[in-house]
Amino acid sequence: MDELTRQRLLDRIGRPSKTVGVAMPDELTVDGTTIDPNELVFECSKLETIPDAEREQLESAKKTLRRERLRRKQRIADGDVTVEEGEALATQIHGLDRALNALEELDTPSFGEELRQKKLDDARELLALVRL
Repeated sequence: MDELTRQRLLDRIGRPSKTVGVAMPDELTVDGTTIDPNELVFECSKLETIPDAEREQLESAKKTLRRERLRRKQRIADGDVTVEEGEALATQIHGLDRALNALEELDTPSFGEELRQKKLDDARELLALVRL
């Protein structure tokens, strides 16, 4: 792979909008375990909140996915791959990014929940002022 192609692939995986409109691969192999990123994203989207007991497991999964993403990016950067292998690695990195995005969104409350919490906080503050 020439330097221009390598740089193009690295730029492609570094773009903020890299996962928009990109299909996820059917499967990814992470640390010897094959996972289906589509199923992972689907399962994550069904959950509204994460129980405390599973939060540690979620953080471990995110670390593993980030580590695998870095490992694949480094293979492209080192240049020890063909153009076809580099393209395949870039596609796999997009799948990892989509799965990571889905896992990270689980920690973010929905807009409706944030709005409800803000209204409750404002009402408590107003009550505290009225009591003075």
